[in-house]
Amino acid sequence: MFPGHLGPIQGWIAKARRVLKMVRLEEYQPMNRDEFISVVSGLPRSGTSMMMSMLDAGGIPPISDGIRSADDDNPKGYYEFERVKKIKEDTSWIPEAKGKAVKMISKLVVELPEGFEYRVIFMRRRMEEILASQKRMMERRGTLRDDGPSDDVMAQFFEKHVADTLARLKAGPQFKLLEVDYNAIMTGGAEAAIARIDEFLGGGLDRPAMQGVVDKNLYRQRAE
Repeated sequence: MFPGHLGPIQGWIAKARRVLKMVRLEEYQPMNRDEFISVVSGLPRSGTSMMMSMLDAGGIPPISDGIRSADDDNPKGYYEFERVKKIKEDTSWIPEAKGKAVKMISKLVVELPEGFEYRVIFMRRRMEEILASQKRMMERRGTLRDDGPSDDVMAQFFEKHVADTLARLKAGPQFKLLEVDYNAIMTGGAEAAIARIDEFLGGGLDRPAMQGVVDKNLYRQRAE
């Protein structure tokens, strides 16, 4: 190497290091959550209420009307917002949802219109646990029917529904998607899951507070 050529090379290296440093800082700076809407979705009894409670503790205010109060099936509350059920007719609440979290069942989440950005946390749980939990809820409410469809039929129906829903979420330009494993959270993987959620939602969440919400005593319908 000739000494006279070192100056330009050293200058290029220094400039590259400054650029890389700036990229790293931008990558890990918290994003402005007021620019998007955090959405929690999944099948009924897949852990959506728990995730809403975690986001609430982490610092994202929930959109909830309190109409459906806590009960034996969800002792910490449902975090439901009735107006999402009419998403096809009423979208007037969406602009006010920026910077907040809202829960929507998987059947409805795909109806969210373009024009806004939605960061969707989709809860996944072992199907046999979902079915057992749904059945237990219906037993408590006296709505379980002996002549209802079998678990196998319901499992096939739900699996296809989830696959179709995820495909639509991945294809929709208004959506960004993160699938979260409920079973992993409840069996020792909460810290890793929360780190992914925090990064997905722009950073700056209170991770210890989120982890404090996870109550393994409420993991009642577990598959062996």
